[in-house]
Amino acid sequence: MLMLFFIDLGRKVLSFMYFIGGLANLAVQTVYLSLKPPFKYEQIIVQLKKAGYDSFPIVSVVALFIGFIFALQSAYFMQKLGSEMYIASLVALAIVRELGPVITALVVAGRVGASITAELGSMQVTEQIDALEAMATNPVKYLVVPRFVALSIMLPILTLYANIIGIIGSYLICVFKLGISSSMYMNITFDSLIYKDLFSGLFKAWIFGMLIALISCHEGFNVTGGAEGVGKATTRSVVLTFIMIIAADCFFTAMFYFILP
Repeated sequence: MLMLFFIDLGRKVLSFMYFIGGLANLAVQTVYLSLKPPFKYEQIIVQLKKAGYDSFPIVSVVALFIGFIFALQSAYFMQKLGSEMYIASLVALAIVRELGPVITALVVAGRVGASITAELGSMQVTEQIDALEAMATNPVKYLVVPRFVALSIMLPILTLYANIIGIIGSYLICVFKLGISSSMYMNITFDSLIYKDLFSGLFKAWIFGMLIALISCHEGFNVTGGAEGVGKATTRSVVLTFIMIIAADCFFTAMFYFILP
């Protein structure tokens, strides 16, 4: 029994190392081909719409309710201390530093990342990717680069938008439920934020966008087993993306606020 456990553990470790190696290889190819002409502007614009414009409604709803919830939870504790005025700074810092980029990335990973894996996986099992190679077309250049560029551009924009909507949600709770004046709320919010907070959040969003694109495309390219394989790859893609986003967030938070001056 113990031997079977270690055999299974070894297989999982090897599988994870294979995943990391394949992801690194795809990342190097993608970055290189992103900088090498010709540039697929039409395809990039299509992916910008799919990844960004079409995601605005769901990001709006999620960010607004995040602002509501965080303000209400903060108010429950702060009212006991008589410190309701500090809710604005607490919510602003939490949303701009962490909640905005992470929640936006998770929403986009679930919506766009799963779609990318399913699309490329379907192409893989129907041998369309092999057909591209037969026509001397690089699949990474044709399929991965537009999605990589689009998500790298749109996720910081979506994050900035989510930050604004989340703060508006908190503003509505604080002003209309807790009785904090509008001018006081806005002054405390802007006084609490510094350039480093905004930059760190948008930088993490940029990294998250690249991770979503690379993991989704990697899993799509490695689909086997027909329609069932596409479903499994899509699920695995979302799970791996969520894990990598949280791990990257932990790493960059430590780097920005505990390592760098």
